[in-house]
This record gives sequence, C-alpha cells and structure tokens, in this order.
Amino acid sequence: MSGWGTGYSFRCEIVDYSRSPTALRMARTCWLYYFSKFIELLDTIFFVLRKKNSQVTFLHVFHHTIMPWTWWFGVKFAAGGLGTFHAFLNTAVHVVMYSYYGLCALGPAYQKYLWWKKYLTSLQLVQFVIVTIHIGQFFFMEDCKYQFPVFLYIIMSYGCIFLLLFLHFWYRAYTKGQRLPKTVKNGICKNKDH
Repeated sequence: MSGWGTGYSFRCEIVDYSRSPTALRMARTCWLYYFSKFIELLDTIFFVLRKKNSQVTFLHVFHHTIMPWTWWFGVKFAAGGLGTFHAFLNTAVHVVMYSYYGLCALGPAYQKYLWWKKYLTSLQLVQFVIVTIHIGQFFFMEDCKYQFPVFLYIIMSYGCIFLLLFLHFWYRAYTKGQRLPKTVKNGICKNKDH
C-alpha cells in the first residue's frame, strides 16, 4: 500500500529516485517484501528437513527459489514504480493464504473452516491474470518512460509461467482429483502444496 494505496498510477508509474517521504517509504517497503521472500523460502527448507517430499513440488520450489533471486535486482535498481504492482497484489494474496494455513495449524476443531482451499487457488490464479494484464499494458503505451523495461518482461514471464503452473495444479487437484486437499489429522494440516 506504500505506493499503490497512496497515489500511484495503475498505468505508467516510473521509479522515484528522489529522497521524498513517499519514495523512501516505497523503497523500504520493497526491501521488506524482498526479505519476506526469504521467509517463504524457509517453507521449502522446512519441508525438506521434515522429509515432507510430497509437499516439495516443482511449483513450490521454483516459486520460492526464483523470487528472492530476482527481487534482489528489483530492490537494487527499481524499488518502486510500475514493477511493484505484482508485489502489492501478491502480498494481499499471501495474507489470505497464510490465514488459511494458520487455521490448518489450529487443529481438527477448525477443520470445518477449511472448505475454501479451492477458492484460495482460484484467488492465486486471478492474481496472475491481473498481474499479466497490468504489466502487459506497458507494451501498448507509447509514452511510458519506465526506467527498467527488462523487469517488466521478467514480471510478465513470471505471470504467465505461474499462471500455467497453477492451472496445472488446479487441473490435477480439482478436475482429476489427484491432489485433493487432505484432512487435518492430529492437529496438522496435511496440504500445503503451494
């Protein structure tokens, strides 16, 4: 919300390199987002250490390893502007997602509140469609002077790749029934696929 809730344009927003309070707040927020990607990477590390190999999928590993690496470039060179919309949207989705996993962790008494797993995956799919459309508009603007167009290509690629990976998960889990959400047993949520 540092930029997107306080005046950023949803069209062309260049990176503000000034020392204005808004630019500095956005830079700090980008660094916090970058740091959060390492916290999410710990998910994968904990799965491996706990030998939960069924939860260590290509989607999970790819998503959690590629984001910290590419976000370093983002915060180093473009902490703000058009290239941060996906982070704003991704953060909102992660609040919902980790709320779901928090309910899972509360044990069997809360299982009745876990009916919305399929809708969480739908929310993630919508996120990637919105990110791809938002970034895609750049390629139709003639006067946008965004400083690092290469980042927009990367974000658009991620939007498309993650959309395809999550669609594949959706198809397997909810159409073919190969990875349906498992029930909570002994207070442990058994399904944290992505």
